[in-house]
Amino acid sequence: MALKDLFTKNQPKKKKYATITKDTTKNDVPEGIMSKCPSCKKIMYTKELVKNAKVCLHCGFHFQMTAKERIDSFIDEGSFVELNEEMVSMNPLNFPDYLEKLEKDRQKSNLNEAVVTGIGTVNGHKIVLAIMDASFRMGSMGSVVGEKITRAIEKADELSLPFIIFTASGGARMQEGALSLMQMAKTSVALKRFSNNGGLIISMMTHPTTGGVSASFASLGDYNFAEPGALIAFAGRRVIEQSIREELPEDFQTAEFLLKHGQLDAIISREDLVEKITNILEIHQPGGELEW
Repeated sequence: MALKDLFTKNQPKKKKYATITKDTTKNDVPEGIMSKCPSCKKIMYTKELVKNAKVCLHCGFHFQMTAKERIDSFIDEGSFVELNEEMVSMNPLNFPDYLEKLEKDRQKSNLNEAVVTGIGTVNGHKIVLAIMDASFRMGSMGSVVGEKITRAIEKADELSLPFIIFTASGGARMQEGALSLMQMAKTSVALKRFSNNGGLIISMMTHPTTGGVSASFASLGDYNFAEPGALIAFAGRRVIEQSIREELPEDFQTAEFLLKHGQLDAIISREDLVEKITNILEIHQPGGELEW
């Protein structure tokens, strides 16, 4: 026996490890291809979600929609003609960095402002439409938003067409101060004139509809509808609880709570929206009958 064997014979053999490199490129899922429902936590293909009008395939949760997505899902294909697209906000109060923030939102959302207005048809019924988009300044209501909505109402009055508005907003735009609050009165007066002339107003409140928007034109429809689960409120929950020193119900300020307490006419899922709105438009034609 060799001398070296005396020292190595009983020694445990060292294990050998192989280095395995992980190829992550094969396992990574491209960003945006899948979406997770914030309600039921199920994961689904984004493509399938969009095809289903951004309503969860498992639990019916309504994801937020952009103005373009809503036009595509609600208006007859190729019928939409935009109004006042070129209007943009200025900075009347010289609020710091306001113009820069507006420009960032324009690039991010491909919109000039937080509302898109225009004329289109729903199952052949011609309407004037206003759609607020929360991807632009959280759908906040500034001077241009109020002006565009007012002009859309006046166009509906001029053409004797129904006016439909989809609201999604965090409320009045703080960078425009009292000027943004004045839009509550301006839009409300325009709706009153339109109503006095026999105009039909349909308001569809989506998540979220809050602040000065909920307290003005959003709640002034002949029909006030909402999407399932939408947050609809004026002041925030914590502010109210601190003011009244009471704990509010869990479902407080939801569409379901408002319907239960008589502040909404109905809650309508996007899957049924075109059918329901078409029915309303038809009953307001001569000889129309309601089929709900």
